[in-house]
Amino acid sequence: MKKSIALFAACTMLAVSMTGCGTPANTVFSADDLKGKTIGAQLGTTGYVFAGDVEDAKVEPYNKGADAVQALKQGKLDAVIIDSEPAKAFVAKNDSLTILDDPFAEEEYAIAYKKGNDELGEKLDSALTQLKEDGTLDEIVDHWIGDDADQKSYTPDDSVERSGTLVMATNAEFPPYESMDGDKVVGVDVDMMQAVCDILGMELKVENMEFDSIIAAVQSGKADVGVAGMTVTPDREENVSFTQGYATSKQVIIVRKD
Repeated sequence: MKKSIALFAACTMLAVSMTGCGTPANTVFSADDLKGKTIGAQLGTTGYVFAGDVEDAKVEPYNKGADAVQALKQGKLDAVIIDSEPAKAFVAKNDSLTILDDPFAEEEYAIAYKKGNDELGEKLDSALTQLKEDGTLDEIVDHWIGDDADQKSYTPDDSVERSGTLVMATNAEFPPYESMDGDKVVGVDVDMMQAVCDILGMELKVENMEFDSIIAAVQSGKADVGVAGMTVTPDREENVSFTQGYATSKQVIIVRKD
C-alpha cells in the first residue's frame, strides 16, 4: 500500500514536466525549439536531411514514417519532421499529436527517371502537361486530399491499346500519395501514373520498396520511374533526372499535444 501511495505521489510531482509517468512533456513549440532535441524522420526523405541540419539535434532514422510517429507518442522523440499530407493522416489517427502551425520547409514533388533517358523524360513531361491542362491531375488529387476526399482510385481507360510496361518504384508508407489497401498500392501517385500510362499507351507495374532504395532502383534500371512524393534536391539530381513538378508540399513538425 505504501508503495502505491509513493508511486502516485511521484507521478503527481512530475506532472509539471511530464504528460504522464514515463512520457516527457512536449517542449517543441516552433522550429527554433528543435535545437538540441531528438528528431525522428523517415530514412532517405528530405525530412531526414532537413533534420540533420538542426543544430545539436540527434536524428533518429526510421524506415517508415508511422514508426517515427509511434516513437514520438511513446516519448522516445521530441518531434517528427515529415511531409504535410502524411502528417495530417497520422495526426488524424492520433489524438495525442499535433502539427505545428509554421511549416518547416516547402518543396515540390516530381517524377524521377534514369539520367540519359531523355526520350522517356520528354514523354513524361508531355503527359503531365496534358493531365494538368485537362484537369485530370486536379481530379485525382481531389479524390485523395481535402475535406471531400473519397479515396476513390482512378479508373484506367480500357479503350487504350497498350504496348510495353512502365515500372514505378514507390514506398507505400506515405498516405495519401501512396499506401496499402489490402495487397494493392493506392494513392495520388499511383493514380497519376496510371493516367500517364493511359496517355503513353503502356501498362503500369508498381514495385513497393524502402524509400531510400527508389533512386538506386531507377539508376540500375530495375524501375523506369521513382514516384513517391519525391522532392527534387541537388543531391538527388546528381543521380537521377526529374520531370516538371506535379505537386507542392511542406515539411512540417509533429509533436505531442501535452
